[in-house]
Amino acid sequence: MAPAITLAADAPTLSAANTGFMLICSALVMLMTPGLAFFYGGMVRVKSTLNMLMMSFISLGIVSVLWVLYGFSMAFGTDSGHLIGWNSDWVGLSDIGLTELWDGYTIPVFVFLVFQLMFAVLTPALISGALADRVKFTAWALFVALWVTVVYFPVAHWVWGSGGWAFELGVIDFAGGTAVHINAGAAALGVILVIGKRIGFKKDPMRPHSLPLVMLGAALLWFGWFGFNAGSWLGNDDGVGALMFVNTQVATGAAVLGWLAYEKIRHGAFTTLGAASGAVSGLVAITPAGGAVSPLGAIAIGVIAGVLCAMAVGLKYRFGYDDSLDVVGVHLVGGVIGSLLVGFFATGKGQSDVAGLFYGGGLDQFWKQCAGVAGVLAYSLVVSAVLALLLDKTIGMRVSEDDEVAGIDQAEHAETAYDFSGAGGGAARTAAPAPAPAESKKVDA
Repeated sequence: MAPAITLAADAPTLSAANTGFMLICSALVMLMTPGLAFFYGGMVRVKSTLNMLMMSFISLGIVSVLWVLYGFSMAFGTDSGHLIGWNSDWVGLSDIGLTELWDGYTIPVFVFLVFQLMFAVLTPALISGALADRVKFTAWALFVALWVTVVYFPVAHWVWGSGGWAFELGVIDFAGGTAVHINAGAAALGVILVIGKRIGFKKDPMRPHSLPLVMLGAALLWFGWFGFNAGSWLGNDDGVGALMFVNTQVATGAAVLGWLAYEKIRHGAFTTLGAASGAVSGLVAITPAGGAVSPLGAIAIGVIAGVLCAMAVGLKYRFGYDDSLDVVGVHLVGGVIGSLLVGFFATGKGQSDVAGLFYGGGLDQFWKQCAGVAGVLAYSLVVSAVLALLLDKTIGMRVSEDDEVAGIDQAEHAETAYDFSGAGGGAARTAAPAPAPAESKKVDA
């Protein structure tokens, strides 16, 4: 009797507070995808604005359906060979009880799976920024479906699924430095090496058409990222989620300062695009590390990420790969920085008792982090390039040269982002016919 009573007392019970908290966090992470759409949409030229928005929004449709059909099972089901998960009872989600708890936590399985769904939606959307101006929408949609199936779902299992090789090795990735940002950044690099450069790359001006839209998108990303990061602890009974919230804020602020300082020294000005990009680089870098480091460590990670990512975005001109909106320079580089710096700044007082080099833990954790980074980077880079090559050789990945020059919005969506020809435009008012004299007299009368 006694052991049974003890087990019953120790068994987790559903927490309304944690459940509500996680549903709010899930909604915040969902908001990040539209925020990303605005961020990317403002960074492109006018003729590509709608296409950029649609490349993010279509991920909400495709990945949501695939997650229910088999994605959740592949990512978090029973481990097979430390590479993939599977649980046939989770296919279609029809055999999950409404109050069935997730793996020893105090939240329902449905809450955990919808939170993770929003990560799965966002990750392929991140890739789209590297491909701006030149990819067929149909090809992109097919790429998203294939990529999440053979890259994201397995990698999510490696990093977060019980039995995944990175999880078992002890790689620390609080909220997605490897599974989300390195994964997406490496995929972006693989695809652009296959599809090639935009017409006019390094010759024609390709400046952002709406910096206010960029800043709005960055603000929405920053806001949503609190759910992305703090929510990844699946509750806040022990304060680790609160630590992650604080570290998210201070690392991002420090990265803004680091990026702007580098920009001022290197280019002589503090730009709004630099501030927005610096914020994203800090958010990316703190994502894997924030549960393991102190606020001072978070500031150091933010400054380092802000400076190094600002330096990295220029590499595309040196090496000749056309990463349109700096996905490689911000997400891949930022993800690598944050993941590796865990091995130096982990205090042993946050999400685990693992300490980094600066806190007496030696280099053991650093080498584990290197293994996680290298494994995800290599797999995503190679498989993403192969997928892009297969699609390019079958249905074609790129729009025609004429469509690219004229504008992908009109070619792929039959719309334009801005229409100034209606009532209220200056030209319309100038061209409006004057009222007839008789009508004028009637009005005066």
